Parts: sequence; structure tokens; C-alpha cells
Amino acid sequence: MTGVASGGRANRDSRLASERFSWRRLLHPEGLHATRRQYERRVAISDLLVLLVVIISSEYVWLGRDADTIDAQFGIGYTKFGVLLTLVWWVALRLGGTRRRHVLGSAAEYQRIVHVTVTVFGVIAIVTVLLEFNLSRGYLAIAFPVGLTALLFTRRTWRRWRRQQLLKGRFVENVLVVGQPDNAREIACWFRSHPTQGLRVTGVWRPVHATESQWLRVGEQFIPIMGQARSLLSAVRMTGADAVIVSATDELGHHGLRDLTWELESAGIEMLLSPNLVAVAGSRIGMREVAGMPFVAVKEPTYAEAGNWPKLVFDWCGALVLLVMSSPILIATALAVKLSSPGPVFYRQERIGRDGEPFDMIKFRSMRVGADAELARLLEAQGTAGQPLFKVENDPRITRVGQFIRRYSIDELPQLLNVLRGDMSLVGPRPQRGGEVALYDRTARRRLRVRPGMTGLWQVSGRSNLSWEEAIALDMHYVENWTLVGDLQILVRTVKAVVAKDGAV
Repeated sequence: MTGVASGGRANRDSRLASERFSWRRLLHPEGLHATRRQYERRVAISDLLVLLVVIISSEYVWLGRDADTIDAQFGIGYTKFGVLLTLVWWVALRLGGTRRRHVLGSAAEYQRIVHVTVTVFGVIAIVTVLLEFNLSRGYLAIAFPVGLTALLFTRRTWRRWRRQQLLKGRFVENVLVVGQPDNAREIACWFRSHPTQGLRVTGVWRPVHATESQWLRVGEQFIPIMGQARSLLSAVRMTGADAVIVSATDELGHHGLRDLTWELESAGIEMLLSPNLVAVAGSRIGMREVAGMPFVAVKEPTYAEAGNWPKLVFDWCGALVLLVMSSPILIATALAVKLSSPGPVFYRQERIGRDGEPFDMIKFRSMRVGADAELARLLEAQGTAGQPLFKVENDPRITRVGQFIRRYSIDELPQLLNVLRGDMSLVGPRPQRGGEVALYDRTARRRLRVRPGMTGLWQVSGRSNLSWEEAIALDMHYVENWTLVGDLQILVRTVKAVVAKDGAV
């Protein structure tokens, strides 16, 4: 926090900060709201067009031009039914909240689309049975999956477009933080490091007295700090805020939060309450009411579930399928390694697994024989001998074939055998050497609660480009918030990262 006292220099600093902040006053909320509404209309129109094309195409693909009527009494043909189905499906997407402002771009968007689609076709199936309509099952069998796939694809296209707009500074919501400046700085830094979330802190308001000439500096941004001398709504208007985040309630008093909700409701401003749980997944956070008082309930970490039978079956079946599918690549790589340099085809190294148990991890050999004996000298030369992540920049020990198989992570494929043996998982924190584990602190040791994986969250979030602190934070998020769906998402992202050679070494 930068305090500005009286005096010429202080006045100059205040004017400079005011000039840097004044551009936000030009961002009138109505402009952002109009842009949002335009985006929502575009998504709605694309939904309608996609559904109409899919439904009509399903009719001609399955029934041809000479489709019978569904019900002769009411004179309903397949074309009329298709148009009606399109409208019902489209309206259901609206009623299901798939096009709401806070749903668009979130993880809940896809879930709601799937839920609405399943519900619509379930209701149609029940209605056709009760009314004894002569409706073709093949027609619905085509329309249902194709329509759902087309909807998800178009929504993904819109999400990618919106992501690009956010990176350009468009569609960004201004946020006013109510609470301590330190909390506001943490929230502002979090938003700056996640620009695709579309949020930006433009002001801090404290329910207690605060000097109006105080500013909070976050990077190149100057954020004004306001207090009781200015009302909350006045601070909202000054900062162009679209939402208010309450980061601390200790300064509000017993009824202050309730009064804020009424004050903001009259102005149509959304209020969010920050529980200061940055590293906890939203699926673990819920509300619990005790004696009429609401509490934020945080579920226990899910690392224990990562060792249960669903993940074990998923790992074993997935490893077996991948091993069979990649067998031609395995054979070709083994021949290339053997013929290109002297030494064994496979490289075995002791790594630390679940609960600190060592095991031999298998890889294709990508370095010359005796490379391990040179590691300490190379790490010392580049000044990273005391860091837990033993990585050598421009490693001279890698062979020509090794460079290629490392670039596309082919050298990791033999670890499928480790998965079948139960030493590793398809997804999890990467196993490290004993020397690296010896440098762990108390927090880092928690990553040993689950079986190590062939790929993990930090690999798909930057691979070797991340610092150790960033990598361990991502591993801890995975350990504490594990889900089977999350494993599937990481596997899909792994394929993309390997193809893009993002951070490969």
C-alpha cells in the first residue's frame, strides 16, 4: 500500500495515480452490459441454427424425403415435429440457464447443456410412449448425439473466441473489493495471473475510515482505497464496478453484510463473498446453516479417493489399451535407441512413489551411458544443485534419438508397464528422485499421499517451463481435489501439450 502524505511530491504522486486510473471512468457499465447481451444473443442464435440444421438433417438422413406422418389424427409430420423439437430444445437451454452470464465460459456450461439435452429427450420418449406416437427411434438416435455434439462444439468455439477477447482486454468486469488492502492486493494479483477469467480489481472500499488519497499499487496498476467518507455506491460508480467482492467481514459488524446486500441489490450490483480459499476446488465448498447462521463448509481433501478401485480400474484398463495401441511406436523406438548409440534400450531409475516407497521407473534410454554420474556436476555448473527440480538446461548428455523421443514424450511410454504393476498411475504427481524428495518441505511431502503419474496437472500447465513453486502448487491442488473427471481432462490436455511440444525437454 502506498500512502500519500501532504507536500509537493505527494501531490504529484496522487495526480499521477489519478491520471492512470481515470481511464476506467470512461468504461461506463452500460457499454459492458450491452456487449454481454450482444454476446449472449449471438450464442442463442448459433444454438438455434445448429439445432435446426441437425434436426432437419437427421430427418433426411434417416427417413429421406418420403417420411410418414407421426400422428395422422393431428396431422403432425416429421418436419413440423422437427421444428417443434428445435424450439423446445432451444427454449430448454434458456430455461436451464446455459446462456446465463455467469455460466457462459464456466465449467458448468457443458454440464448444463448435457443435463438439458438428456432431460428433453427423456421427456420426448415418455410423451411418445404415452400418446402412442409412431416416432422413429433411429431418427432420435441420430438427432440426440449429433445435436449434443454440435452444441458442445459451437459453445467451445464461442469460448475460445471469448478467451481471445478477454486477453485483449474486452469483456472484462471491474470489481470493487470491500475489505483490507492486503486482501485486495492478493485478489488483484490472482486475477492478473488468470486473465481469461475476465475480472479486474479497480477499487478498494473499507467500511472504516480510510484516507481518500491512498492508493494500492499492483504491478503497473494503481487502485484507489476509499473509506466511510465515500458511500459504497459512490465508490462503485467511481470505479465502474460491475460486482463487489467482500474479502473480510470483520470491519462490517454483525449486520453490515446484510445491509450491503440490500444496498447493492437496489443498484443491481452483484455481491460475492470471498472465503479466502484460493487453492480449494469449488466442488469441495458448500454452505451449512447452524442455528440460522450460515457457514462455509469445506470438505476434506480427496486424496484418499485417488487410491480407490475406480481409479485403479481406470489406470489398469487405460494402460493396457494404450500399450496395445502404441506397440508399433514402442518397437520402432526400441530399434532406434539400440542402433543409434551403445547401451541398453531401457533406462531404469529409482524413484519415490506413494507413501515414500521407492520403485524402479522404466523409460527409453535418451542419454548416453553413464549420464547419471555427470548430473551433480552439471547442476552445480548451472547453480541449481540445491533445488528440488533436477533439470539441466541444454543437457549435453541427450543423444540425437533421445532429443526426438523426449520432444514428443515417447521416452515415457514404457511407464505403462509401471502402471500395470501398480507402481504408478496414468495421472498424478510426477515421481522424483530420492535426492529431490529429501529437499521437500512439509507441504511438498503431501504429494506423496497418492501414486505418482505418467502425466499430471503441472505437466499440462506448462511442463518444464514452470518454477518449482508453481509446479508443487499445482500438484497439491491435484492431490487435495482429485476427481476421475479431472484425470480424463488432464489426459486430453496431455495429448495437446505433447503435440504442441509445449515445454518439452
